[in-house]
Amino acid sequence: MRTERAASRRPDIAVVERPLEGDKSGNPLSYPVFRALWIATIVSNVGTWMHDVGAGWLMTSLSPSPLLVALVQTATTLPMFLLALPAGALADIVDRRRMLLSAQLLGLCAALTLAILTAWGLVSPGILLATTFLLGMAAALSAPVFQAIVPELVGRQALPDAIALNSLGVNISRAVGPALGGIIVALAGIPAVFALNALSVLGVLAVLFIWKRPSTVHTLPPEHFFGALKAGYRYTRHSPAMRLVLVRAVGFFLFGSALWAMLPLIARHGLGLDAAGYGVLLGCMGAGAVAGAILLKRVRTRVSANPLSVAATLLFALSTLALALSTHAWVAGPVLFMAGLGWIGMLTSLNLAAHMASPGWVKARALAVYLLTFQGAMTCGSVLWGMLASGTSVATALVIAGVGQACAAVIAIRWRLPRGSAADLAPSHHWAEPVVSVQPDDDRGPVMIEIEYHVEPARLAEFVTALRRFKSVRQRDGAIRWDVWEDMAEPGRVVETFVVESWVEHQRQHARVTRADQLDQEILLKYQLGGRQPVVRHLLRPS
Repeated sequence: MRTERAASRRPDIAVVERPLEGDKSGNPLSYPVFRALWIATIVSNVGTWMHDVGAGWLMTSLSPSPLLVALVQTATTLPMFLLALPAGALADIVDRRRMLLSAQLLGLCAALTLAILTAWGLVSPGILLATTFLLGMAAALSAPVFQAIVPELVGRQALPDAIALNSLGVNISRAVGPALGGIIVALAGIPAVFALNALSVLGVLAVLFIWKRPSTVHTLPPEHFFGALKAGYRYTRHSPAMRLVLVRAVGFFLFGSALWAMLPLIARHGLGLDAAGYGVLLGCMGAGAVAGAILLKRVRTRVSANPLSVAATLLFALSTLALALSTHAWVAGPVLFMAGLGWIGMLTSLNLAAHMASPGWVKARALAVYLLTFQGAMTCGSVLWGMLASGTSVATALVIAGVGQACAAVIAIRWRLPRGSAADLAPSHHWAEPVVSVQPDDDRGPVMIEIEYHVEPARLAEFVTALRRFKSVRQRDGAIRWDVWEDMAEPGRVVETFVVESWVEHQRQHARVTRADQLDQEILLKYQLGGRQPVVRHLLRPS
């Protein structure tokens, strides 16, 4: 049996072969590709919001059923629920530029088809839902990739501001798109909105065609698709920080979906507005989100994340209740402005927490699970509130949703968003490389890792309690089983064991260990007698 020795080579690392062009000031807009893609994405998102206005308004003309109107929102969000995790896995193992190009071409074809069919008067509720679903598929395939490529487009100093700019861009489009869509529907008709949505994709396609993505070098073979899926699921399941984000997301978005799903009916039948008026209402909400995004940076310096998220949730809940009771557009507009403030406050808090909880090797997949949870809650909520409104009334559905969301805010007592800076999830590369007499094949497995500790018997219970905290770390990074054993013949001798599926998967574990894990391990080593290092053994099942 052999212990580990110092690594002779670094674990799996993606090496960018060309430096990024941009200044060193931390301004993400100084990087040409990021700047061009950010502007093009805002234009594309404006087109998407214009489509949402046109689709929601068209469905109220094709059918008066609240359920069918709510299903437009479902068709938009369901693809994210179905495809987010597969898209995240693909984003971590395939060429991200080509994946984005394929997804954007799908969106272009779907938008163009809907525009042509609408102009010819051939659209039915089913066709509208089907093409909206295809547009949602394009968005679902693109979203994790857009999240994952940001570190490739800007330097490390500019990364936080780049993430904030992306959120601001989304809300700029939310403020402009609905109002512009409503005006275009009123002046040129619904087919024009769908055609402009198709045109809006061309800018993103042009930037992606021009972008020369730097090549990368990996020292380990790429993950297989299903293995990558399992790794992403395993990480989110065993990461307490990610589980916290997902619980809070369900609690907010399940009830928050009611306002989005019912807004077309409130505008048309409750307030008697035309398409332009509906667009203005959505624009009020987008304007509130933009204002909130600008104010949040200052507010976060004075208020920690958890109280801020609770305040945002309660503000959105109160806005939902107020909208249910609104009978005039001049009241609904300010109410939706406040709803936008609450929405962006909670959305930004959750987005930041999700980024902080996911290291680079699994970031696309972890964020995909977050997006899946987000859109899944929105999808289920849209169906739920549509059915409830069909059986009662739109106002009743909104009142119940508002009350439910206010009550759901109490989960912040147990599932608190983190205060201050997050744990350092950068790779530490502090694990020594295993010593083996013969290098095993990459697919050889399973592999059992034994780590032998020697501690003072009087401190054994305290040590085992500290060691058990590593169970989630081992499972998060690839272990399929974990246990701890005490030697009955030698007091104070403790053996930690965990099993991984293959030799290459254990090598990936070496690359996944973070600096935060290293700090925790140093605390654990303080229990070792005489400053001894633990003895590590690697056991393979005989072939």
